[in-house]
Amino acid sequence: MTDANEMKTLAGEPVRPLGLAGAPDSQSGFAPIAYGAGVNFLFFYGLNVDGMVDGVKRLLRRRRDEVFVATGTESRDPTRMRDYLDAVRETLDVDAVDLFFVEYVSPADDLDDVLGKGGAVDEIRKWKDEGRVRYVGATAHSRPLSLSLIESGRIQVLMHRYNMAHRKSEDEVLPAAIDAGVPVVAFTCTRWGSLLEGHADWPGQVPSAADCYRFVLRHPAVHVALTAPATESHLRENLTVLSDPREPAPEEMSAWKAYGDLVYGEGGDAFETRWP
Repeated sequence: MTDANEMKTLAGEPVRPLGLAGAPDSQSGFAPIAYGAGVNFLFFYGLNVDGMVDGVKRLLRRRRDEVFVATGTESRDPTRMRDYLDAVRETLDVDAVDLFFVEYVSPADDLDDVLGKGGAVDEIRKWKDEGRVRYVGATAHSRPLSLSLIESGRIQVLMHRYNMAHRKSEDEVLPAAIDAGVPVVAFTCTRWGSLLEGHADWPGQVPSAADCYRFVLRHPAVHVALTAPATESHLRENLTVLSDPREPAPEEMSAWKAYGDLVYGEGGDAFETRWP
């Protein structure tokens, strides 16, 4: 990864490996707590996550240059995209959003609407030239589409599903991201919480959320693992990834992979089959 492709704050500091994401249960105090523990990457899907947005806004008043703010939209319509960007900038009282994603690029998309001339990525790249966005990104569960996004050379950051159970990205997507110099932001690191629930056929220790984040972050393609805790106690537990950034030992890795395979099973639930 070259220095030019590394995500940095306005102050020039690299983003930290654990990022805070907004969720319906997010409290306004989460962002300041996370920042105080070393988190500088803050992400929300939309302005409707009031607690997260309020916390980010409060933090930005004092720490704009030290905080990296990311958001995005599922819309592919340039007017709606611009309206959302302008609403975010006005709500947060900032000139520029650090990273803006074309969200949830899926098999239902016409890739021309995303990557083609005048498409969603073109729109964000135009904002970057205008100084309203600093980095251009896209999010995808689909591995083939993630490869297309990377290989297009038109995005700077990829948000992608990766966890103990979903490891097939290690074969092509993550190596391609490294080769292209595209940092990966990993989401669903706990597989929607299911990795924390255990399994009837698993005799060993069940991973903690921190274990899940460490597993994801040990891959060199992954620059940020997103956490979206529902409670302050969960947040503080997850923040130990920064204070204790050890990599899993080889025996832990073997165990977590075996556990992930068991949890994944045949990959028959809706998310597994909808997002190959």
